[in-house]
Amino acid sequence: MSIRIDTSRCIGCGRCAGVCPGSLLRVSQSGVAEISSPRDCWGCCSCLKECPSRAISMYLGADIGGRGTQMTFTRIKGLNCWMFTRADGSSMTVEVDPKNANKY
Repeated sequence: MSIRIDTSRCIGCGRCAGVCPGSLLRVSQSGVAEISSPRDCWGCCSCLKECPSRAISMYLGADIGGRGTQMTFTRIKGLNCWMFTRADGSSMTVEVDPKNANKY
């Protein structure tokens, strides 16, 4: 798994770089986020959750059943929203209430 950065959406805030546990992200001289080594990405999704402009997506490869699906994240009205866009253009959203996410 690896991330993809949409440089047209990136606002250069650097929040992604601040949370990357592998220190793989930085803001380039042109003012947008970039990843130094995509294959070293841990797939933790910390950068997705931090990015306020939804410029970062996670590529879900065939090895985990993603078949080229791109996953993004946003918070809407207190809900964590994971958005999946498949290679064929179809999409779905999974909403998780973080207050109840770990209740059994």
